[in-house]
Amino acid sequence: MMIGTIAVILSSAAATTSSSAFAFSPITAPITTSRRRKHISIRPNNIEWTPIITPDGSTSTGSSAVPPTTRTHHHATTTRLQSSLLPTSESITTLLSTLFQNTGNVPFLLSLLLNTVLFTSLRPKLMTMLTPSGYLCSLALGTVLWTTLGWRGWTVCVLYLFLGQLVTKIGFEEKESLGIAEGRGGRRGPENVWGSAFTGSLCAIAAAISVKSGVDALGISNDVWVLGYVASLATKLADTFASEIGKAYGKTTFLITNLKSVPRGTEGAISLEGTLASVVGGLSLSAYAYLGVGLISSLEGLGVATFAAFFATMCESLIGATLQEKEGFGWMTNEVVNFFNTLIGAAVAMAMGVLVLGM
Repeated sequence: MMIGTIAVILSSAAATTSSSAFAFSPITAPITTSRRRKHISIRPNNIEWTPIITPDGSTSTGSSAVPPTTRTHHHATTTRLQSSLLPTSESITTLLSTLFQNTGNVPFLLSLLLNTVLFTSLRPKLMTMLTPSGYLCSLALGTVLWTTLGWRGWTVCVLYLFLGQLVTKIGFEEKESLGIAEGRGGRRGPENVWGSAFTGSLCAIAAAISVKSGVDALGISNDVWVLGYVASLATKLADTFASEIGKAYGKTTFLITNLKSVPRGTEGAISLEGTLASVVGGLSLSAYAYLGVGLISSLEGLGVATFAAFFATMCESLIGATLQEKEGFGWMTNEVVNFFNTLIGAAVAMAMGVLVLGM
């Protein structure tokens, strides 16, 4: 009786702690137990369930990894997605042909992106030539030119900028000591950028409109607008060459209006050295447009652009001698004079293109 009572007490305690983990036998001795493992898991639809053998030999259901077929499908999808994101040789060729087409009319966003990359890579050099605001205006100008005339028109303007900066540095210390050097160490600001290139930008836009629409803008053909563009920049470069070389090496300078001798750097003054330099400057840019990139299509066009640049430079000296720094003409700044200078050069070249060359 005592033994049976002890067996009942032990059985009750075990049942309390294990909650049916042990099975009690009515036979008083010996007591045998068996343990079962519980598996609680969530079964997603895409999981494969396989039996797991427990220590007592029974089986329960567990999960295996994602089926191989599913993994293969996901891998194939990822591979196709990655492949679709990589540029193909055909897409690269199409992009390059669009960016470097000779006819211009390049998409604006592509031009902006390309100019941003180019200006960023050349920033250390450009910041020695331009003020911060001049740098941003040059970026805008470059975008407009690449959009309208493409890489050929863009490189003509870039050549103008570099040659103009180069000639400005000639004899700079001597010119600075005489007080006739360009301000800011020769660095160009927004007023210089647009005073020199605003006329050219208008010609470039008109040329692009003519090409895209197939209708001559204002009744003037695309070739004539392009000639005006080249002549406007050639005019400004001719003026820069004349001014900077004349101030550095001019032995005798005189007013264009009365031929009286005046100091170097006087508005409206000309010299033999500066006059010859103006021809070199105008010819250099026109020759590049003709021989270098084919923006001008004929040798006659080269001659017209060079002549127009020289003629407009002489007109600029005349404007400087008669109007600039005169009472009532305070608005006639160097930048305004530059605009009229380039406008005259473009107008003369375009008129000769139509009347003389029959363009």
